[in-house]
Amino acid sequence: MSATAELKRAESRAVTTTPWLTSRHSFSFGDHYDPDNTHFGLLLVSNDDIVSPGTGFDTHPHRDMEIVTWVLRGELSHHDSTGNSGVIYPGLAQRMSAGSGILHSERNDSPSEPVHFVQMWVAPDEAGITPSYQQHEIDENLLAGDLVTIASGIRGHDAAITLHNRNAALHGTRLPAGAAVTLPRAPYLHLFLARGRVSVEGIGELSEGDAVRFADADGRRVTANEPSELLVWEMHAKLGD
Repeated sequence: MSATAELKRAESRAVTTTPWLTSRHSFSFGDHYDPDNTHFGLLLVSNDDIVSPGTGFDTHPHRDMEIVTWVLRGELSHHDSTGNSGVIYPGLAQRMSAGSGILHSERNDSPSEPVHFVQMWVAPDEAGITPSYQQHEIDENLLAGDLVTIASGIRGHDAAITLHNRNAALHGTRLPAGAAVTLPRAPYLHLFLARGRVSVEGIGELSEGDAVRFADADGRRVTANEPSELLVWEMHAKLGD
């Protein structure tokens, strides 16, 4: 089958705004429900969040979800009911498996600097697994000029952290201006431009916050027009398969 691509501009996303949070949603989330935009492939949530200094998400529950957090700027403090805690910063991959049920909080403890991060959710292969947490620092040099596998459950992938979904993987890269990467071939591929400006073969220019949803992705080239950061979900099934 030939590849199809749906371009989603940043301004098309729903936005949740509070005195301390600006959250832009790629899919239906919270009060923002669109029956035609509940997920893509296996990706259920991709939220682009900015949290003000000294604030954050107080303790709240999750269940049966693989939650990956990737910080773009600043630091995010994590605490959960299994005893895990840590500070997530740019280049540190984090996954929380909510499984049979977990409570956690996410806060910006800086007194002066906001934290900007992308949080992404996929469903696990099995419900009710034991909740768990994993984080791993990815050397900055590995994120300069090529796709690096941040999180994966796909057999044979050398990933920083493990997903409990055998059909999903998250890749990332930071590209200097003029550098290019080739996207993976996959039945479903979600490209999110976290920062910068790039050109995608056969599609055109993307600006910060834009995304492309590929079906039967065919290995397009992406070239940075300025320093840029990409997050790419490779998926070999869709929800319900």
